Amino acid sequence: MIAVLESYRAGLFARPLWASNVVAGVIVGVVALPLAMAFAIASGARPEQGLYTAVVGGLAVTLFGGSRVQIAGPTGAFIAILSGVTAKYGIEGLQTATLMAGCMLVLMGLAKLGGVIKFIPAPVIVGFTSGIGVIIFVGQWRDFLGLAKVGGEHFHEKLWHLLGELPQLHWATTILAVFSLLLVTVAPRVKYLTRIPGPLIAMVVVTAIQATFHFPGVATIGSAFGGIPIGLPVFHLPTLSVSEGLTLIGPAFTIAMLGSIESLLSAVVADGMSGTKHNANQELIGQGLANIAAPLFGGFAATGAIARTATNIRNGATSPLAGIMHGVTLIAILLFLAPLASSIPLAALAAILFVVAWNMSDVKHFVHLMQRAPRADRAILVITFLLTVFADLVVAVNVGVILAILQFLRRMSESVETYGIEHHEIAVELAAAGLSKLPAEVVVYEISGPIFFGATERFERVLLETHAMPQVLILRLGRVPFIDITGLQSLEEVITELRKRKVMVLLCEANSRVLGKLKVAGIITADDDTYSATLPDALLRSSSLIRFP
Repeated sequence: MIAVLESYRAGLFARPLWASNVVAGVIVGVVALPLAMAFAIASGARPEQGLYTAVVGGLAVTLFGGSRVQIAGPTGAFIAILSGVTAKYGIEGLQTATLMAGCMLVLMGLAKLGGVIKFIPAPVIVGFTSGIGVIIFVGQWRDFLGLAKVGGEHFHEKLWHLLGELPQLHWATTILAVFSLLLVTVAPRVKYLTRIPGPLIAMVVVTAIQATFHFPGVATIGSAFGGIPIGLPVFHLPTLSVSEGLTLIGPAFTIAMLGSIESLLSAVVADGMSGTKHNANQELIGQGLANIAAPLFGGFAATGAIARTATNIRNGATSPLAGIMHGVTLIAILLFLAPLASSIPLAALAAILFVVAWNMSDVKHFVHLMQRAPRADRAILVITFLLTVFADLVVAVNVGVILAILQFLRRMSESVETYGIEHHEIAVELAAAGLSKLPAEVVVYEISGPIFFGATERFERVLLETHAMPQVLILRLGRVPFIDITGLQSLEEVITELRKRKVMVLLCEANSRVLGKLKVAGIITADDDTYSATLPDALLRSSSLIRFP
């Protein structure tokens, strides 16, 4: 409860601030209403389960998370994963996987892994979020156009079947869906409607139209799910066997990883908008508790919702009180307005998800990266996007991160330089050693950059292919920030090989970290005179090692 305690200490629960936070909470609760139901249906769950997730998960994150203004609940990013889990394991399997993911998130928070998000490169994040947007968009064609249910396990199979069904679209459903889409996008721009969320306008207006005219063949929440029951969710422990639970470890890990990424991204966005600073590790713990509690009360996976969090802040939220009011608003809707949901057309919810998919795709940012990013980053972006759409989100993220790491290592290895030093470049050091010039039998080389497994070949080649072998080779290590075990082994091999060629190697100027590793590796010892703290000392030592004919 770090965020709650910090808000209390900062005086954010003072009476003058109640009004703005209550209003913000009510508004974001109303915004969450159509989204929660739409995300639930798209994930293979019932619409009320989306509301349960928003209530239970949202309150848990508000009370136990690490951000003062974070709003949590079901999100579009989860649809691609959750719908697959539901199709394969059923809703009980989805809830079990969610509960397991919650435990993983708590452990990640306790292990202080909240900073992991910074190690996922932008091309990977943009690639998989854009890919998820495409999956959501295509996945809503059926409800948007009133098409028959299609089969196909993979994206390309579903897309092909949907294209084959297009001639059989249901015109009344399609017209309502297009009208809903126009209301979502255009209504908030109307002068007197700017404060009303577009999804709410679309849902209310189109529901009223369908309830009035009863167009035949238009699917609604009532016809598809029998409506939304009045009342609050009850405690329910998912009942799956141990063996079935073991098969869900993979999906649970996927939910945990995506949940951590999205929640921490949302918290970062909240920091930028509100000027606050979230606690990343506590946020993971709060998200974990939310995903443990939500499935126990009929919900499923929840995470920080960027759009709802932004709406919360724009409407004046400054403390967790707004998040609490978000939950209270949804509870009031469940208790008093649930029967009205029966007439909501699924086409209206599909239109809302079309807009969500467009926002998630972030086409402008995607195009910007394709135009401005280096070629390797563009390749990573496209590969991650294609794997997300046509393969699997986990595969896409893993491959994208691995490619980004390999590209980083390649760039790092290219930045490592080993070059000879001319006597005029070290005139001050020569004077300090009492020398007017560098003896012909002594060569000074400098290594600039980290000596790690990806860069060892470069400095080995330079040092061992010296055309004229000197009697003494001085290696300056002052510009080596770190060295790994492969670098230590390569350095030792170079020293051994040069000594076989009658060349004495002296090391100097290593920082404390590199020096400590050289000692641990046995390359230099306590009584070893092959290491000097400064270059002048190494030059003095080299003078005593020169063998004159």
